Amino acid sequence: MEKVQTELSDSNSDFLVISTILHSYFDALHHGDVAKLKSIFHPDAWLKSPGSRRSLNQWLNNVENRPIPAQLNKPFKFKILAIDVVQDQAMAKIFCPLFDFNYVDFLGLLKEEGQWRIVTKMYTDTKESQE
Repeated sequence: MEKVQTELSDSNSDFLVISTILHSYFDALHHGDVAKLKSIFHPDAWLKSPGSRRSLNQWLNNVENRPIPAQLNKPFKFKILAIDVVQDQAMAKIFCPLFDFNYVDFLGLLKEEGQWRIVTKMYTDTKESQE
């Protein structure tokens, strides 16, 4: 079940756009769709986890050169855990099981020039199921 909340947001349309971006993110990870991932991230986004920092381009290169979960018949169990929207900024907490990992990602989004994009990704492997 999705646990989703909004705070201090005037616009349900922003919430819906962000939700759509997150579902695009899930779909792109599952299918290894680098072009789709590139379209929802800001070009200067960085990906950070404890002890690791990668540019968007480094990460997209890794995604492009790794096995594709959908082709390996991996289950599609991604889910949104929370979304907070405050005017033109948002934070999403999502569950991303990939391969033998159970990642929890925090995605920071900004609305600039009328478009929402992911500007930062922090993630860690919880080493346990979120079911």
